[in-house]
Amino acid sequence: MSPSFIDRHALWTAQQHDAAERVAAQVAEQGLRQIRISWADQHGVLRGKTLEANHFRSVLRDGKDFQTATLIFDTTNNPVVPPFGANALGDPRMTGLPDGVLVPDPTTFKVLPWLKGTGWILADLHYRSGEIVPFDTRGILRDQLGKLDGDGFSYVAGVELEFYLTRLEDPCLSFADCGHPPTPPKVSAVSHGFQYLTENRGDEIGAILDVLRDNIVALGMPLATVEDEWGPGQCEVTFDPMPGLRAADTVVLLRSLIKQLSRRHGYHATFMSRPALPNAFSSGWHLHQSLTTPDGANAFAGDETDALSEIGTRFMAGLLEHARACSVLTTPTINGYKRYRPDSFAPDRVTWAEENRGALVRVAGGRGDANTHLENRVGEPAANPYLYLASQIISGRDGMANKLDPGPSADEPYLAEAPRLPASLERAVEAFRESALLRKEFGDPFVDYFALVKQHEVTRFNAAVTDWEQREYFEIY
Repeated sequence: MSPSFIDRHALWTAQQHDAAERVAAQVAEQGLRQIRISWADQHGVLRGKTLEANHFRSVLRDGKDFQTATLIFDTTNNPVVPPFGANALGDPRMTGLPDGVLVPDPTTFKVLPWLKGTGWILADLHYRSGEIVPFDTRGILRDQLGKLDGDGFSYVAGVELEFYLTRLEDPCLSFADCGHPPTPPKVSAVSHGFQYLTENRGDEIGAILDVLRDNIVALGMPLATVEDEWGPGQCEVTFDPMPGLRAADTVVLLRSLIKQLSRRHGYHATFMSRPALPNAFSSGWHLHQSLTTPDGANAFAGDETDALSEIGTRFMAGLLEHARACSVLTTPTINGYKRYRPDSFAPDRVTWAEENRGALVRVAGGRGDANTHLENRVGEPAANPYLYLASQIISGRDGMANKLDPGPSADEPYLAEAPRLPASLERAVEAFRESALLRKEFGDPFVDYFALVKQHEVTRFNAAVTDWEQREYFEIY
């Protein structure tokens, strides 16, 4: 028998080979009937195929053919380039949109508790030559984690993710509603909101929260809390710290889990940052992060005089230095920029402070606290987690390498004399394109590609006539 695609191109580590044997045995022993092989696209949205169990065994050897055409879509599957143009995305290998190969990562295999006899596995997208597609965002994060490992550090992330639960009144499934984008569903509130962290508000939606929590735990995710947030039906889930790649994998599955289970039980969940619902309050993604040394020590922990070590201080300085250029990665939607408002618990400028939730970067923990870490409050819940985390590693490594200084803390972050975050996705794309550091780390093809995808959304938005314009001009003029 000839070597498998995976062996021929040496795409797995020894750990993954061992895991593949265990997965194959588990599929047989548990009598699983199908496996979902999933790939997180440029937006962090899961795409993939459902495989019969027998076919999955061959996929563990040779991967699964998959359409690279998925890479040319913006958020709602509008093509950003002519599909068959030569070198349309800056990579000649994409000409004609050939099939790629989804290579499963056996270490990510799980059995879905809400679907009978069904497994789930994450994959990376490769060309048939064995080379990873340069637009594969999971591969991008893995590359950055490898560079950090070369520096002698591991990245640890704690996730706080906010979202809205609403009752689904009408899914709007007439053919006229099924364009791209489709007509959004009609929903109603599930709880009253505006009694932050009260037990009674959380209990109003306890039935669906119980379903979500039980399935999250059943998948082995290190869930810490389920919390009632500020707006009506706004929730937050938080997790214990995880290694970088596992944290990002957890987020993509979590969002899919919450949306699928909510729909199955008559609800609609959204990770849109600022939904157009009465009394809605913006949702964010607060990313807690630190580095550990080979012996497991927290490299950010300071002493009795300084809350942060020198490494933590330099890393934080890098986050601040490149925050504007990374905005398109932390806040990739037009809607997300409507969250940056003064006194909103979301940052509007590039500042840091100790234990201050108005700053972009909060130093969480006190002097002499071994658990001191950095919380970046800039992200929106819809961000691609692989790119969000990669942006932090790139920025922090640059801060350490160049011994950057974060400057003084901002005791009043919304009044500080500090650079403003981009006010729109359009400006964020410009800052991203112009970053020499991001071009060096991601490579020109990815920077130009991702900017092209996001600019296409901006262009479509600018061409649309909004409700605001209709109200503002239709009658008076």
